[in-house]
Amino acid sequence: MNFEFFIARRIIASKDYKSSISAPIIKIAITAIALGIIMMLVSIATGVGLQKKIREKVSAFNGDIVITNFDTNFSNDSQNPISKNQDFYPTFKNIEGIKHVQITASKGGVIRTETDFEGVVVKGVGGDYDWEYFKDYLIEGNLPDFKGDLNEDILISEYLANRLQLKLGDKVTTFFLNDEVSKTPRSRGFDIVGIYNSGFQQFDEQFIITDIRHIQRLNKWEEDQIGAFEVFVNDFDEIIPIGNQVYSETESTLDTQTIRQKYASIFEWLDLFDFNIIMIIGIMILVAGINMITALLVLILERTQMIGILKALGSSDWSVRKVFLYNAMYLIGVGLFWGNVIGIGLLLIQKYGKIFKLNPDTYYVNEAPVYLNWDYILLLNAGTFLLCLLMLLIPSFIISKISPVKAIRFE
Repeated sequence: MNFEFFIARRIIASKDYKSSISAPIIKIAITAIALGIIMMLVSIATGVGLQKKIREKVSAFNGDIVITNFDTNFSNDSQNPISKNQDFYPTFKNIEGIKHVQITASKGGVIRTETDFEGVVVKGVGGDYDWEYFKDYLIEGNLPDFKGDLNEDILISEYLANRLQLKLGDKVTTFFLNDEVSKTPRSRGFDIVGIYNSGFQQFDEQFIITDIRHIQRLNKWEEDQIGAFEVFVNDFDEIIPIGNQVYSETESTLDTQTIRQKYASIFEWLDLFDFNIIMIIGIMILVAGINMITALLVLILERTQMIGILKALGSSDWSVRKVFLYNAMYLIGVGLFWGNVIGIGLLLIQKYGKIFKLNPDTYYVNEAPVYLNWDYILLLNAGTFLLCLLMLLIPSFIISKISPVKAIRFE
């Protein structure tokens, strides 16, 4: 049996250890580690969760990479069409990391009811449209199906439905400006088959989803003419290099823009979360480490006579230091255990109970999102354990300065 581990285990199990002078300090150190890991888990889970949730919402309405005509302005209105007969559609054969490519076209319009009206962006999508994100946002009705014959189905946001006092099954009259301003605006009647709520008001107050063939007819386009291609990637962290590859693979008449470029202010704000998370982790580990150093020094002072006896019996300085480091490892482990139990418990309550709400006007979400992944949980625990242990190597060096004769006589 490992001699140092045996001594450390006997110290931990002894009744004197639990009722000693150092007991309150040890409890404070364990509490500091537990609170530290709770704060780190919460900051990472909610910070990364918020980043992922907002990215998903921006991607849901725009794709990860948008390919449009170079002549198109920066509005949401598709003015100059492009042909969908491209080498990269329906799949990019020369670029890895691309999950899906779909066609879209948008046109500005006005929804008018008997009592009110509202400006909207009518987004036309085809049979290849990926409804993955909208499945989560759908709160009433069904998602439209545009794979068959042309229909009048639309998906409208809860925000617009409430403002215009519309409900599922209502018929909506939407007016579109003519190419020639002098002519009467054209109108289209749509049927509401689904109501969604993404929690991203910037998009919810604008977009209604319909069949792309309506936009093609309104703009007098051919069947192969569309407004844009939306490209989705497998790994969002690789969006910039993939975006550069997509740009090089498309014709010179086409423009390629990632959503990080299109919504730069949103993503610059999200990037600040990384810095905040790193700062919280650093501060929490430092506080936990300082508390553990204090606890270790008190333990050494309290066991000075034991140190002298072990040295007198022939134990080396490193051997005695290992006894106290094993002891410290146990205390760190206890703190990490309770910190994980409480921290993960709180996160699970928020994930499934959605207790803590957020203002969607500020955070683009209705409640604090939680992202749980065993990889970062294990890495965080391992990193905290190792860093705290490394911080304890220096104060444990004080053992080598203790004289066996003086230590045995120490009161």
